[in-house]
Amino acid sequence: MADPRSLFDLTGRVACITGASSGLGRRAAIALSAAGARVVSVARRTDALESLTAEIGRNAAYVTADVADRSNLGALCAALSDPFGSPDILVHAAGVNTRQAADEVTPEGWDRTLALNLSAPFFLSQALVPAMKEKGWGRIVNFASLQTTRAFPGGIAYGASKGGVGQLTRAMAEAWSPFGITVNAIGPGFFPTELTRAVFDDDARAARNAGQTCIGRNGRLEDMDGPLLFLCSDASAYVTGQVLMVDGGFTAK
Repeated sequence: MADPRSLFDLTGRVACITGASSGLGRRAAIALSAAGARVVSVARRTDALESLTAEIGRNAAYVTADVADRSNLGALCAALSDPFGSPDILVHAAGVNTRQAADEVTPEGWDRTLALNLSAPFFLSQALVPAMKEKGWGRIVNFASLQTTRAFPGGIAYGASKGGVGQLTRAMAEAWSPFGITVNAIGPGFFPTELTRAVFDDDARAARNAGQTCIGRNGRLEDMDGPLLFLCSDASAYVTGQVLMVDGGFTAK
């Protein structure tokens, strides 16, 4: 029997992470690099990407882009494939939450939310899947949410997009898993990121959220490392079309 630890080894793999300038996307880039992957980070903020790339070192590169801009998709795919070749692993961590109440949702906010949270993961994946098919191996990880299945105040656009991510994940798995490409999603609970700053800036609210988990605390960035590595490696070869909730048991209560 081979060493089970080798199932998590990403040496020789190329990983692309969107939304890598901060939060869980940034953490994903660091974790996959530590497992041996060469990492290409994508986001809109060049300064943050430069800092991340310098921290990881020579096996890292970055592309400054808005992944929601489909008019630039061809150029984006060429740019992110240039440093190390076409990605084997694609992690869709880019996201936005306007936090607008239902009566206050604007068409612009709605369109931006669905374009980044739902449309971008599909169209970027669609563009990169042919190269994965040629290799007979690929890992796509979408980012779901507590709001994939739960309704939160001020989250109607975000919730609609993340509910869509759940079904998108299953449909992508049905389409592409016969070619060696698994597609799964991670559903984070409450983690301290830029997207959840409004939550963690309110101590009482953060404490209430922690109290709703089975574990009794909110997430730490390092809690994401193991689940993400599992879904991006050979360890999950027979897992596809699933949403793995990394939420301390929030959705179990």
